[in-house]
Amino acid sequence: MPLPMRQTDLTSTSPKARTAASQRWDAIDVARGLAIAAMIVYHFSWDLSFLQLIGTNILQVPAWRWFARGIAGSFLMLAGFGLALAHVQGFRRIPFLKRLLRVGGAALAVTLGTYFAFPESYIFFGILHCIAVSSVLALPFLRLPPGLTLVAAAFFLVGPWLFTSPALDAPWLDWLGLGAAEPVTNDYVPIFPWFGLVLIGVAAGTWLLPQGEALGLARWRAGNPIFTLLIWAGRKSLPIYLTHQIVLLGVLYGVAQIVGPSPSAACRQICLMQNGDPALCPSVCSCILQQVPERGLWQRLLANKAAAEDNMRISRAAQQCMRQSPPS
Repeated sequence: MPLPMRQTDLTSTSPKARTAASQRWDAIDVARGLAIAAMIVYHFSWDLSFLQLIGTNILQVPAWRWFARGIAGSFLMLAGFGLALAHVQGFRRIPFLKRLLRVGGAALAVTLGTYFAFPESYIFFGILHCIAVSSVLALPFLRLPPGLTLVAAAFFLVGPWLFTSPALDAPWLDWLGLGAAEPVTNDYVPIFPWFGLVLIGVAAGTWLLPQGEALGLARWRAGNPIFTLLIWAGRKSLPIYLTHQIVLLGVLYGVAQIVGPSPSAACRQICLMQNGDPALCPSVCSCILQQVPERGLWQRLLANKAAAEDNMRISRAAQQCMRQSPPS
C-alpha cells in the first residue's frame, strides 16, 4: 500500500503535472550522461597516472580531486532528484526494491572486483554503496517539506567539521565518514558529508514537482546526436560504470607494456631508488628531462639495459641539475 504523501504532492495538482512526473525526462538523462562522460575522463586520467603513462600523479593535483568530487556530487544529487521523481505520487515499493537490489548488487560486485585487483585499497564504500544506503535513508524525507530536508542536508554537509573524532576510526564505522583518519581506498563516499547532496536533490524534487514548476523541463526533448548519445549514456549509467574501467585499464595496460612508463615517472622511480628523498625528485627530474627527454632511454634504464653512454648522459645531467638546485 503506497505511503500517504503530504498535501502538496502531485495527487493534488493538475493531470499535466502528474503526467510530467511519470515520464522519463530527457533533461535528467542528459545530466546523468554528462556525469558519466566526466567520470570516464577522470578515470582515463587516473589510469594513465596509475600505469605511469604520464608523469603527473593526479591524486596530488587539487583540481583533479575537486573534479572527482564534483562528479560524485552530481551523481548523488541526481539520485536524490530521481528518488523524488519516482515516488512523488506515493511510495512505489516494488520498483524501489528492484532498484535497490540492482544498485546494491553492483556495489557488492565493485567491492569484490577491487578486492582482488587492489587488495590494499579496495572499494568498500564508494559511490554505489553511498547511493544504495542513501536511497533508504532518504525515504522519510520524501514526505517532509523541502525546507526541513535542506536543514538536514546542511547537517550532513557540515557534520565532518563538527563530529569528527578518533573514537570513530573503527573500520566498521568508516562508512559514516566521521573518523579522524581517512581509510586507504580507491573510492570513498561516506554518508557524512555526501548524503547531504542526496537530500539537496530530494528537496529540489519535492519542491519543483508538486508545484508543476518543472513541466517545461519535463517536456524538453533532445534534438541533436550529442544529446541523444548523452541520453543513452544516462540511461545505461550503471552498466557503463561497472564496465568502463575494465575496458580502459585493459587497453591502457597493453599500451603501457609497449611504450613503458613516461620519462617523468621513470626518472622519479630511479631517483627514489637511488636517493629515497621524495621531496628532491620532482624538481631534479624536471631539470634532467629538459636535457634527456627520450622515452626509450628511460625504459632501458629501468630495465637495467642502458648502455654506458646512456648512464653517462643521465649522470652528467643529474650533476648539473644538482648544482643548480642543491638539496636543502
